[in-house]
Amino acid sequence: MVSLPLVMAHIMQACRAGAQRSQRQGIVARALGRLLAVAGLLLCLGLAGGDAAWAASSGAGEQLFAQHCSGCHVNGDNIIRRSKTLKLAALQRQGIEGVEAIAAIAAGGVGQMGGYGAALGEGGAEAVATYVWQQAQAGWPRG
Repeated sequence: MVSLPLVMAHIMQACRAGAQRSQRQGIVARALGRLLAVAGLLLCLGLAGGDAAWAASSGAGEQLFAQHCSGCHVNGDNIIRRSKTLKLAALQRQGIEGVEAIAAIAAGGVGQMGGYGAALGEGGAEAVATYVWQQAQAGWPRG
């Protein structure tokens, strides 16, 4: 998968090249440069998509977790089933070894926990999973 920073670097390079051409070629080149700049802006704002890593790095995973998960999973604990926490040791005991497994559970549910795929939206399960995995690896530090 191509990372968003790499895509943005290519877009910015194309914008600079378009700006240089616009001095020589006129209106068409300026319009192309503007179009590329708008595409880059849309990617930055997440309106044209983006990957889960980008969503997670922008804080979307943490926000989605706070909205949809923290009611039962405060600081990575579990108020319903104490043994089913989001702590690293508990995840590993259950065979959950990474972001993909957590995203699947967040989207589709498991056991008593229903799925939140629709509520989290496109890329939301992956963003939440990335946040949960990072927190689990860090020992769920309290803010």
